[in-house]
Amino acid sequence: MEPFAFQNPTKLVFGKGQNEALVNEVRNYGSNVLLVYGGGSIKKNGLYDFVVNQLSKASVNVTELSGVEPNPRLTTVHKGIALCHQHNIDLVLAVGGGSVIDASKAIVIGAKYDGDIWDVITKKVEPTEALPLGTILTLAATGSEMNSGSVITNWEMNEKLGWSHPLAFPKFSILDPKNTLSVPKDQTVYGMVDMMSHVIEAYFHKADHTPLQDRIMESILLTVIETAPKLLEDLENEELRETILYCGTMALNGITQMGLRGDWATHNIEHAVSALYDIPHAGGLAILFPHWLRHTIHERMSRHMQLATRVLGIDPFGKSEEEVAREGIKKLSAFWTSLGAPNRLADYDIDSSQLKRMAGLASNRGEFGNFKALSKEDVIEILTAAL
Repeated sequence: MEPFAFQNPTKLVFGKGQNEALVNEVRNYGSNVLLVYGGGSIKKNGLYDFVVNQLSKASVNVTELSGVEPNPRLTTVHKGIALCHQHNIDLVLAVGGGSVIDASKAIVIGAKYDGDIWDVITKKVEPTEALPLGTILTLAATGSEMNSGSVITNWEMNEKLGWSHPLAFPKFSILDPKNTLSVPKDQTVYGMVDMMSHVIEAYFHKADHTPLQDRIMESILLTVIETAPKLLEDLENEELRETILYCGTMALNGITQMGLRGDWATHNIEHAVSALYDIPHAGGLAILFPHWLRHTIHERMSRHMQLATRVLGIDPFGKSEEEVAREGIKKLSAFWTSLGAPNRLADYDIDSSQLKRMAGLASNRGEFGNFKALSKEDVIEILTAAL
């Protein structure tokens, strides 16, 4: 494995009944809170009223930013930054899924930067301070509740960029499975695809001697595979929700990537697709990942073999390495499809008309991908196969 340093400063408050911890956590960060949330689902399921009541008990002043998009937009981040300045905000509290948290990460850094937060996202500027961020997670998916990463869409420029910075780590994150019970089936499916994709991105690396990391990643994937069909048959099962909630956090809080560098090219390609078509992120991943796997099958095939045999249950007896690897890819795609995820870009009415433009957006900073470097031509091949 490669040498590494690991630090994750987020306080994770996990489990049934942990919503009650909000009052004590908020009291540590001043008297003015910006409450950030999405399209209003937290008002339908009662979480909004609970949070507002808890904030009242904490004797803080509350300003609200609602309407954060599923692919959070730079314009919304700008609104949040302006509210922080206008109301002398001490703490940003994100109540929602990964999109709400991602937007809030940009807000807390942007509130302490005199220029445009896009300068930070595009790595033109190194930020030096940020407001504290707390989260209450409502969707098991992105792992944003316990990492420093974020994805923001600049719709005017048709750019969707992933970025990260240590200042973006939440100070605390409250994960109560009760908050995920009302998540509809399609969003539950997308969440499980997303967390599996995060693990698979890390799994395809070039470091040697990573037996523990590999087993940790395999255990997360196997747990999701085992739990997913049961959960989709019983969406209000709190124990199953709790299991998936924990998987989503562990998939992308840094644990799986100690001593290795995952690939992350598929995420970059999906960002280019949804920058133009605004499709669900995990839906794009479900479509693209099998094609990336096929495209890279001759790049250190032992990784493909290991995923196929250890995670996807492919019997290697009497088969070539490539046959085993391709069976594994086919089974992964079939599993996601069985859950209800899409498997072709045509499922989102995406045709070849913008293919070269998507490939250009994905590769506009040159070749990318740590397991296998991809050129624009490689991206065109993957997108064409996914049509």
